[in-house]
Amino acid sequence: MKSVRLLLALAVAAPLAAQQPDSAKRPMPMGPRMEHRTMRMEGMEGMGGMAGMEEHMGMMRSMMRGMVFAPDHLLARKDVLELTPQQVTRLTALRDASKTAHDAAETDMRTHMEAMSTVMKAANPDTTQLKQHFQAMQAAAGKAHWAMLSAVAQARGVLTEAQRNRVEGWADAMQMHMDQMKQPGQPEHEHQPHQD
Repeated sequence: MKSVRLLLALAVAAPLAAQQPDSAKRPMPMGPRMEHRTMRMEGMEGMGGMAGMEEHMGMMRSMMRGMVFAPDHLLARKDVLELTPQQVTRLTALRDASKTAHDAAETDMRTHMEAMSTVMKAANPDTTQLKQHFQAMQAAAGKAHWAMLSAVAQARGVLTEAQRNRVEGWADAMQMHMDQMKQPGQPEHEHQPHQD
């Protein structure tokens, strides 16, 4: 999932960077993590500044909360959740199918990103081609996200109410921990969430 977000951030940032004057493109010494953050921030500025970034972060928090129901996450905790053999079989099938769909979409996305990069290297890039590859790349990213989201929704339905409540408790604990980490001056070792 991290690679999908990175590729999507790069795809958004590349056309924005290409629109900048040459004076704004002076290379700055920075490591790969800082470069990635800078590109993500530049992309966010183009999408509405801080308000756009907060909206994006809210959406990501919501998605992350749902990801506790990802089939591989549930399978890793099958003993704690006391999953039945039938549940394990169903979750394994969901995990495998979503991984296949996700990987295929991610490959398609990379192909279109490379094509965008090639188009952008021309002295006078063809914006029609660029738009086609950009839209195809976005569609592929959507397919990759949908593969995961669909598997999460179906995995939720495989669980009993008691099992769902337990997983929701884990999500609540993670959310509380993330909220506490955002508060300045809060020691990180306090209020660590625990799994029961």
